[in-house]
Amino acid sequence: MAHLELVQALPREEARPRPDHEIIAAMIGEGARVLDIGCGDGALMAYLARERNIRARGLELEAAKVHACVRRGLAVAQGDAERDLADVPSGAFDYVIFSHTLQELRRPQDALRQAARIGERVIVSIRNSAHLQARMRLFFKGSLPTLFGAQTAHPTSVRDFAVFARTMRFNIERAVPLTHGNPGAPFAKVLWRANWFAEEAVFLLAS
Repeated sequence: MAHLELVQALPREEARPRPDHEIIAAMIGEGARVLDIGCGDGALMAYLARERNIRARGLELEAAKVHACVRRGLAVAQGDAERDLADVPSGAFDYVIFSHTLQELRRPQDALRQAARIGERVIVSIRNSAHLQARMRLFFKGSLPTLFGAQTAHPTSVRDFAVFARTMRFNIERAVPLTHGNPGAPFAKVLWRANWFAEEAVFLLAS
């Protein structure tokens, strides 16, 4: 069972980026080739370009978000990850990123398999559906809360995702828990503790 570790995030801008974006940036090498799946309005790509001087491309399903990326001057294509990743050449990127995206896909296993083919490393950030707050609400009210104001098509826990990744024969190189936006807090070393107390987690995977 892999241990979770604290990764030192990059210095913060005056307007802090999303916490998982900071951790992702700390995992990526300078000047890397990056594909951001479900890139939204391009906030992560813009941040990585500024902090890591990456060469980024994005893939986004929603036209309005594609237009937002274009306004930022980012290279993005409109498309469906579950269909269009099959057309990307093998080994085209150093990192493929699913930032709060993989849990929203209908067939996350297929998308992750394609990501391993086209990228040397895969980075996945997830919302932890087994966080203590969710457990308590389920116990007392019989329902799960909507974490961070967003619906998750495939609720999963930190432990669930670790098992899922290993089942797909990924090596978990790093796994960073986040609580209240802070990496490694309150527990950073033991997987079961992160499974209870981390609100989200970022995984760096190698195939």
